[in-house]
Amino acid sequence: MCGRFELITPAEVLRRAFGFVERPNLAPRYNIAPTQEVAVLRQRREPAGECTLQNLRWGLVPAGAKDRKFAASLINARAETLLEKPSFASAFRRRRCLVPADGFYEWAGEGEAKQPYLVSRRDGVVFAVAGLWERWAPPDGSAAPSDSFTIVTTAANALLRLLHPRMPVILDPADYARWLDPDGVAEKLQPLLVAAPENSLRYWPVGSRVNSTRIDEPGLLEPTGPEIHA
Repeated sequence: MCGRFELITPAEVLRRAFGFVERPNLAPRYNIAPTQEVAVLRQRREPAGECTLQNLRWGLVPAGAKDRKFAASLINARAETLLEKPSFASAFRRRRCLVPADGFYEWAGEGEAKQPYLVSRRDGVVFAVAGLWERWAPPDGSAAPSDSFTIVTTAANALLRLLHPRMPVILDPADYARWLDPDGVAEKLQPLLVAAPENSLRYWPVGSRVNSTRIDEPGLLEPTGPEIHA
């Protein structure tokens, strides 16, 4: 699964990597958690192909939901069943997004003794995770529409399976445009939703302070043990 991640790459470097039109003033985020506002990439229909970076709430609220209670339970969507689940099928067909990240956290072990690890690319380059977004408004019209998203996960590769059986779908940069294209056929995108190669990733243990969503500081990234890679 993916329940926490970090994004510290400067905004201008992100803009060169993903080509969005905004020039945002993004603060480094060391401990991004569900229900928070997160920078997400989408593609506009007009002008055609224009990529935009906007803040969406993490935890998808289906368009037909009566309230926001779904958000906390829909932070991840299983790649294998996207077209089968009513909560995700429409978004998979029409509303796909990219979630930029420098790394994500995973916990291994049992109970209170779980050890947090930080997973990143071995080359340290920012990457993008496959996401789906949805627009929701309260049925009674009491508030303006709001956009939320979920992160797509798949079966973990051999390296990360030691931590958790699932991992976020890390897309190849060559596939970003295909994934974002609102006219893309969902069935043809399914082959993209696979685990990243083992030799492209690394992870290392970090301190337990990352367990608290109230703590968001550089020290969370510091290793407490050796790096592990394929």
